Amino acid sequence: MQFDIVIAGGGPAGLSLATALGGSGLAVAVVERQPEADLAAPEFDGREIALTHRSVALLQALGAWERIPDAEKSEMAVARVLNGGSLYAMNFTPASGGPLGHLAPNHLIRAAVYQTAIAQPEVTLLAGVSVTAVRTTATGAGVTLSDGREITARLVVAADTRFSELRRRQGIPAQMRDFGRVMMVCRVEHDLPHEGVATEWFDYGQTIAMLPINGNRSSFVLTLPAREMDKVMALDEAAFGAEATRRYRERLGQMRLVSKRIAYPLVTVYAERFVAERFALVGDAAVGMHPVTAHGFNFGLRGADALARRIRAAAAKGADIAAPALLKAYEREHRMATLPTYASTNATARLFTDDRRPVRMLRDAMLRVGNLAAPVRGLITRHLMESGRPKLA
Repeated sequence: MQFDIVIAGGGPAGLSLATALGGSGLAVAVVERQPEADLAAPEFDGREIALTHRSVALLQALGAWERIPDAEKSEMAVARVLNGGSLYAMNFTPASGGPLGHLAPNHLIRAAVYQTAIAQPEVTLLAGVSVTAVRTTATGAGVTLSDGREITARLVVAADTRFSELRRRQGIPAQMRDFGRVMMVCRVEHDLPHEGVATEWFDYGQTIAMLPINGNRSSFVLTLPAREMDKVMALDEAAFGAEATRRYRERLGQMRLVSKRIAYPLVTVYAERFVAERFALVGDAAVGMHPVTAHGFNFGLRGADALARRIRAAAAKGADIAAPALLKAYEREHRMATLPTYASTNATARLFTDDRRPVRMLRDAMLRVGNLAAPVRGLITRHLMESGRPKLA
C-alpha cells in the first residue's frame, strides 16, 4: 500500500491531524490497534477535557465541535486554587465576558474527531492493527503492520500515547517523571450548585479537582498514593459517595457517584525531540502533561494544527511535505508553545504536593502573592484560556 502520510494512533490528536489534512490532496492512512467499533463509539473513560478558547475554535474548524451534544458541553466561569486547610483561594476570572473555558467528555471528543476524519475522502482508517516497524530514508519512509502488510509513505507521524513505542524505535529519548501517585476520575452528583467554578485543591496528602458539569454534577478528580487509592477504589457506591463528601469537606453538600471510577498512573512525558528523518511526534507522544493545568489535549490539538499547516502549505507548492526544514519549524513552534508550561506545571505539582511544614508556608504565601499581583494573575488567566486567535490549518 502507498500513502503520503501514515499516522500511527487513532486517538484525538492523530484523528485531528488526519481531519486537518483533508482536502490537501494528500493520501493519509491512520493506523489504530483498536477495532473501528471502539473508535466510533468509545466508552466513557472518566475524563472531562478542559478546552481553551483556541481549542474550541480549532475543533469548530475541523467540524468536530458541533458533533458533541450541547448538553455535554459545560462552561467554566472561574478557576479557583486552594491550599491545605486554608479557605483562602487564588481565583482566575476572565477579564471580559464569557467563560474561562469549556468542558467536554473525552470519549465524546474522540467520537467527534473520528467522525470528522472518516468523512475525509483522502483518509483511510486501518483499524485493528498496529505499526510494528518504521523505516525512513532521505527520500521516503515505510512501516510494517502487525498483520504483515507493508506501507510506503513520505512521512510517518507517531500519535501512539505518551509511552510511544515508535518514538523509542526512532531513537528519540523522552524525559519521564513518575509522580508515584494515581489519579482517579469519575462523575458525582451533589446537593449544592457549583456555579461554574472549577476548583483545584492541593490538600495535605491528597489533591482534589472539581470540574463543573451541567446541572449539580461535577467531575471528581482525586489524586492519592497508589496504596491509598486501592482502598478508595474498593469502596461500594454508597461508601464512595460518603468518602468523597468527607474528603471534600462537604463543600458541595452530599455527593453521590453517578459513573464508573477509572484510575490512571500519574506520569508526565516530554520528548527531547519532536522530529526525526521523515518522522514527527504529535499528541501525548510528544508532550504528556500533568493534569493540573488541564492542557494535555489542548497541546495535542495545537500540535496537530501546527504540523498540518506546514504540510498543507508544502503540498500546495508541490514541495516536500517532510523536508527537514519543515519538520524543524514545526518542532520549534510546538516546543515554544509547550515547554514553558510543561516545566512550570511539573514544578507546581512538585511544590504543591510537598507537605513539609516550610513548604506548606511557601505554598500559602505564593497563593496570596499571586492574588495581589494582578498583572501576573491576568497573564496566567490568558494563558489558561488561550483566548488569542488561532492559526487554522
